[in-house]
Amino acid sequence: MSERGLEKRQFGHRARLALAPAGVRAADDQAHAARTLWNLLHAWWQMMPKDKRTLANADAAIRQARKDIDFLAVLPAQAAQAVLKTYVQAWKNCWEGRADAPNFKGRLRTVMSVDIPQGRDLNISRVHRRWGMANIPKVGRVRFRWTKDLPVGKRAGAENRITGARLIKDALGWHIAFRAQTLEVKPEPHQGPDVGIDVGVTVPLALSDGQTYEHGAWLTEKEKAKLLHLEQRAAQRKQRRKPGERTSRRLHHTYDQIAGLRAKAKRRALDWQHQTTTAIARTYGTVVVEALTITNMVKSGRGTIEEPGKNVAQKSGLNRAISGEAWGRTVTMLTYKTAQLGGALHKVPAPHTSQRCSACGFITPGSRESQAVFVCKNPDCGWSGNADHNAAQNVLHLYRMGLALIPAAGRAVVRRAKRVKPAAAR
Repeated sequence: MSERGLEKRQFGHRARLALAPAGVRAADDQAHAARTLWNLLHAWWQMMPKDKRTLANADAAIRQARKDIDFLAVLPAQAAQAVLKTYVQAWKNCWEGRADAPNFKGRLRTVMSVDIPQGRDLNISRVHRRWGMANIPKVGRVRFRWTKDLPVGKRAGAENRITGARLIKDALGWHIAFRAQTLEVKPEPHQGPDVGIDVGVTVPLALSDGQTYEHGAWLTEKEKAKLLHLEQRAAQRKQRRKPGERTSRRLHHTYDQIAGLRAKAKRRALDWQHQTTTAIARTYGTVVVEALTITNMVKSGRGTIEEPGKNVAQKSGLNRAISGEAWGRTVTMLTYKTAQLGGALHKVPAPHTSQRCSACGFITPGSRESQAVFVCKNPDCGWSGNADHNAAQNVLHLYRMGLALIPAAGRAVVRRAKRVKPAAAR
């Protein structure tokens, strides 16, 4: 940061690519080559003694593999180096307790992606209001949707520039995710009010000042009916398939259609989350949320053979609803958006926020009579109101009482428990 109050900020932007069929095949081939190179590198790493696992030896092994295996040559050399860099970083994350050990990447369960480490190779230009163009190594000049001003052309400089990109394929096709850095004025402290937020399924976000943010279904009734029809068709075709028989092209096509509808729903959910979190970050200076352990909340209620669970179907439906709301992603968005605007996000302990009366502080499990109604059972109080707003007020009360946990600054990294290094890493 300079004396004028400027600071560097890293940001990413994802845009849809308009690839011709030949370009799609070229990008697919590069992604499969990158996945294969990862698997070969992982096999080499496991076979080598510990003292031989160096960057120089790994780089030599990659160069030799690109000479021996023809289809690996479709992957640009810099993209191959990015695979090595990512693999080594994966082991460092494992050793430092931030992630599990890297493993082989399967063809079907792995996201297809190709890295473009050098931003200058992209040669980005804007064609008109809606489209831009970029150079994709070994693919050619490709159009992409221009939905955000990027630091290119006269806007680019030593401090404002595209540092790289990554090609990513999902159910909606190929996209390009730009990595960029820019020099911005350090934000002044946000002067907005404090607010507590209670997350839920029926009411996604309830604020302590009485405001709510809700949304409808992510798919229309026609799209839901089509998705159900496709899922039934896939189940029938899968049932007719003999053991060991390869999946037919028709079944693959059905799976692609299902993935496309689900990706469309996720894209709409992301759009709603971005708009909502941006509005909250602009309005409030301090945002307080509950420190929820969502993985524990969505555990199956099936139980065991000796002690089977109760209301398993209802619990499964609740788990799907919680996962669909993506509370963790909402908190992540609020974290970096409040920081960019000079605000702050804090987390408070979650127990009893929905059972405590915000008027008198009395806690009892029976006070929440329904999903939306809270009636205090304290004979001296008897306050009643909306249950979600009451919980949000309790969340804000815990923060003002000094019970906030460590403030969430930026994209926090969750450290895993210390454990013995995998045998392949020793």
